[in-house]
Parts: sequence; structure tokens; C-alpha cells
Amino acid sequence: MIEKRTRTGEALTELILETFRLNGEMLVAGNRLTKPHNMTSARWQVMGAVELAGTPLTVAQIARRMGLARQGVQRIVNDLNRLGMIALEDNLDHKRAPLVTITKQGAKVLNEINKAQAVWVNKIADGLGERQLTQTLKILKSVRERSEHIDL
Repeated sequence: MIEKRTRTGEALTELILETFRLNGEMLVAGNRLTKPHNMTSARWQVMGAVELAGTPLTVAQIARRMGLARQGVQRIVNDLNRLGMIALEDNLDHKRAPLVTITKQGAKVLNEINKAQAVWVNKIADGLGERQLTQTLKILKSVRERSEHIDL
């Protein structure tokens, strides 16, 4: 028996498809914002996770917080370490899982990228209502949380 989507299911499918397109555009835009600093969206995302946490994180913690694969985050952390953007510190709680910290050079680059992002995002936000954006965020968060709890 083939299940058919309800009208709400169709609407959510359209939202999901638009989210995929939006994700692609955000990666392209992020790469444009980060390119002048020898960075990529992926590198910025990993550094941003540590910045948002306000404390050093392990690769696994970064991956979980950003919804990324641990192996991919490890590759990016290795690249960032080679570039001097992050440093790996000993983790007293887990010897094989060092803590990722942002270096002074990394903080400087992150600050420059964040300034460029502020200009970019403010241009996009111009004319959009804060309440509308807050409601959209709530809906997207709810969809993600519901999906996380469904076993297929």
C-alpha cells in the first residue's frame, strides 16, 4: 500500500525542499564571505561551534552540536590546526579526544568574517519582520526535533 501525503505533509515537503535549496545557497554565500580569509563555510562552521560554546570542545562535541559527521569535523579540525586557526589541547577527561580551542590568529579571522556576515545578514533581513523570522525559526526547530524522534 502506497501512502499519500496529506495537505500538511505536502506543505512540509515543500518546506523541506526549500530548506535544501536554502542550505545550498547558505554554503555558497558562506564560501564567498570566508574566501578572502583562506577559509570555507565548513571551517567557519566548526570554528563557530567553538566560539558559540565559549569553551573548548572535542571533535565529537562539535559534530553533535552542528549536526555533522565526526569524521568530517576531524578533517576540518586538522586543516584548521595546520593553518594555525585552532589549537588542540590535552583533555584531562579523555586522553584520545583533545579539546579544540581558537588561537589568536583564528579569533582575528573569525572576527573579520563575523563583521562581513553582519553586513550581509542585515541586508537580507531588511524588510523581513522579526516576529515572522522568530516564528519560522520555531517551526524549523520543531520539524528538526520531531524528525530526530522518529524511527524509520
